[in-house]
Amino acid sequence: MLASFLNAQQDPQFTQWYMDPVTSNIAAAGQTNLTNINAFYRQQWVGIERRPVTTLLNFDTKFGEGPIGMGVQLYQDDIGNEQNTMIKIGPSFTFNNNSTGTRFSGGLSLSIFTKRIGDFYSWVPPDGEGSIPNDPAIPNSVTTSNAIDLDFGLFMRNSNKYYAGISSTHLLQSSFKDFSITPSRHYYIMGGYNFSLSGDDLVLRTNFLTKTDLAATAVDFNINVLLNNMLWVGASYRPGDAIAPVLGYQLKMEKQDQISNSEQLLRIGYSYDVTTSELQSYSNGSHEIFLSYGFVFKSTPIQNKYANPRFL
Repeated sequence: MLASFLNAQQDPQFTQWYMDPVTSNIAAAGQTNLTNINAFYRQQWVGIERRPVTTLLNFDTKFGEGPIGMGVQLYQDDIGNEQNTMIKIGPSFTFNNNSTGTRFSGGLSLSIFTKRIGDFYSWVPPDGEGSIPNDPAIPNSVTTSNAIDLDFGLFMRNSNKYYAGISSTHLLQSSFKDFSITPSRHYYIMGGYNFSLSGDDLVLRTNFLTKTDLAATAVDFNINVLLNNMLWVGASYRPGDAIAPVLGYQLKMEKQDQISNSEQLLRIGYSYDVTTSELQSYSNGSHEIFLSYGFVFKSTPIQNKYANPRFL
């Protein structure tokens, strides 16, 4: 059967998305006092041949004390005979930058999407028997197509207390003309709240994410406990898909002297998705690693003092 038009989901899925909301909402870029470099690596449905393998690198920062932030994202996804590469870049703007309470921001990013389809593996028909005969819809060699698109988001954050956001990706729904594939427009609603149970020694963190392309909807719930501002443990749940235990560690380093001050934050997280869908008979679950480095270095202006020798 030859399909003349396909609607394909192109956005990556991560269990630990809440560690970096910029992944699906550009408006979250620059909303902390740190410059952040975050990385995700995910092997999905281990045990299934040609399973999805996804790598994502995020960078976000804020320009000085002003309202402008910036986010840059590099994304690589391999699944079967398909390879997807995306580069995103865009600014964010904080509407009430001088507020000491809840801050509101918006963002817009430009994405350059490259899709490669080829004969990296043998094509297998749906019934699994024999091989697929010549089909004009299936490339006999590696074929590449590009598309340019836009993402938009709104975000709010109150320090380390709570956050919420709404965003959309693939606003233009630009087609890959060589494949007759059009990415679906995706919509995201996210939020989270931190409950201090014993100061910074024990914090209960809750997160949720709803994502839809109006044809299908997925919901992701997470709850984890941060101990001594250093170790966190918890679990995520996606109804009809997976239950995922999560474990992580962070190290915060601060330094201040007469001429400078700095703050650095190292984080590492791991999650294991236990498949609960019909794929559980074929999959050994999904592994995901999260790495993060945040930093800010500031110099303290030297104040010159003058004295009159007559009054020494």
